[in-house]
Amino acid sequence: MVRRASKRTLEWTRRHLLRGGVDGNERLTVTVGLTLLVLLAAEGVTILRIGQLLSPHEFIGVLLIPPVALKLSSTGYRFFSYYRHREAYVVKGPPRLFLRMLVAPVLVVSTLVVFGTGVALLWLDRRRGLLVGLHKVAFLVWIGAFGVHVLAYLTRLPSVAAKEWHERTPGRTLRYSLVAATVAVGVLLALGTARQTDGWRDQNLPHQLDFH
Repeated sequence: MVRRASKRTLEWTRRHLLRGGVDGNERLTVTVGLTLLVLLAAEGVTILRIGQLLSPHEFIGVLLIPPVALKLSSTGYRFFSYYRHREAYVVKGPPRLFLRMLVAPVLVVSTLVVFGTGVALLWLDRRRGLLVGLHKVAFLVWIGAFGVHVLAYLTRLPSVAAKEWHERTPGRTLRYSLVAATVAVGVLLALGTARQTDGWRDQNLPHQLDFH
């Protein structure tokens, strides 16, 4: 029964959220990707002054989780569609071998580690120790893989985004709504987390003052 329900969910996603087939999937990926670039730029600013901007850093980090999950889902859908020999995805072809075999796996794993350790640091209210070191190392690996990934697709992003904006393609409204919904959910999660971490800091004021 669970398998049947999962199959129906995937079929609904394919027919409705990803209407437009392989082009719809690409446009969803580009739309959420551009959204992530803006949010990640803001997160990058907080890293430059992490001591003074720790709270915004944590807030944006939590906000990023739903859009990042959507990006991983859309690219994962293309990956599995290609290897399941869906005709349109086979015709479009896979990403370049270097990106597919090296950059993508490193980017996915480092993304999961960066956000996983970040959530753990928030939950445990840690500012020092092994977990912080792992978070930093994972970020350094991630930024390298992310830079290569962005450069590889940078020339294609504007044209795909422009077509999505100007052309009334099947599923466009749903794709925009889905991206907006992930950002909205991220904001709600970040607001809830901010209230929780503020409570922790109030209870551990001497520790926080010592950190800063």
